[in-house]
Amino acid sequence: MKDGAVRQILSECVSSTLELTLVERTLDRLLERLNGNLHPEAVLHSNQGMHYTHPNVRLPIQKAGFKQSMSRNGNCWDSASMESFFGHLRDDVQLLDCRAEPSMR
Repeated sequence: MKDGAVRQILSECVSSTLELTLVERTLDRLLERLNGNLHPEAVLHSNQGMHYTHPNVRLPIQKAGFKQSMSRNGNCWDSASMESFFGHLRDDVQLLDCRAEPSMR
């Protein structure tokens, strides 16, 4: 999860699968890091995927005091900052994979 104002990654989890627990753990880490210090106008922006509409994610977001915002279907512009970040991350991960010994790929 990225702070859009300062462009800093505040919370992350990496997984080889896209399960609900991935988003739950990432949100838990964010809330631990913020330790209740949430700007009153903070918005948690996401897409409309199952992970972000599930009550296990929506309720903690609301309880923490975030306003939740979701992109419209088929609209990537609202998420352009994170999409760009993931694009660069994938470039770096692929570069690291290319450097590994063939037996380690």
